[in-house]
Amino acid sequence: MTLSMDRPEQKQTASRARPYTLTGGRTRARVEIPIEAPVEALLSAGELDCAPGDIPAVIVRLCGSRPSIAEISAHAGLPIGVARVLVSDLVDSGHLRVHATLTDRSTVAERRLLIERTLSGLRAL
Repeated sequence: MTLSMDRPEQKQTASRARPYTLTGGRTRARVEIPIEAPVEALLSAGELDCAPGDIPAVIVRLCGSRPSIAEISAHAGLPIGVARVLVSDLVDSGHLRVHATLTDRSTVAERRLLIERTLSGLRAL
């Protein structure tokens, strides 16, 4: 199944597992990740030690288009805190990279793109 962030009808259905079980009871991410931070996949979902439909594989597949944490949460059907913890785990394991958002040197176009992507992710929630 190909996941597209442009088509909400292809949004992942929410996991039946309780968030507590997905994160092993953890409520805080090891890496502080802003909600608007773009996340990039470094390895394909096929290189994970999990089934293709498992949440970590879904997150890695989504990150092919560098979504924000808000977008990952919405499209994977996860609470934002759970998405942060799982993305943090995948960063630690070398599967994902979190990019910086805005700096003092960010252009108007970069700022506008961030706002548009954040609004898109929030609408999908």
